[in-house]
Amino acid sequence: MGQKFSLTVDSDVNELGAVAEFVERAARAFGMNDDQLYDVQMAIDEAVTNVIEHAYHRARGDIHIEMTKRGSDVVVTIRDHGERFDPKKVAQPKTRAGLSERNIGGLGLFFMQKLMNKVEFEFSDEQGNLLTMVKRIKK
Repeated sequence: MGQKFSLTVDSDVNELGAVAEFVERAARAFGMNDDQLYDVQMAIDEAVTNVIEHAYHRARGDIHIEMTKRGSDVVVTIRDHGERFDPKKVAQPKTRAGLSERNIGGLGLFFMQKLMNKVEFEFSDEQGNLLTMVKRIKK
């Protein structure tokens, strides 16, 4: 098992600053460069914002974040007990279409998939939503 950092925050946009500080602290300890840190910070910020907005609908709830270094990978897990999320129901964004032709939504998931090497979602009634993202550290 590698080095691990964890944080639990309320589902409140005012917690995003604490999340960003947590991500930076962990990423620096893992030896990530500025570009890698930026990618991970953006992906986690988007994921946590989505939990606040869509899983909890701005109601109270916990969001648990873990960052673990495993070899050359940083594994991020984000767990919540809000509304079930099914990524298959999110339409692929039309990134090359004109603004008037674009779908509303779906960009957050798109960005997470572009910024990270791996993005997976799981759900169970007992464990809630679990998002796992992996970022490979390249020297």
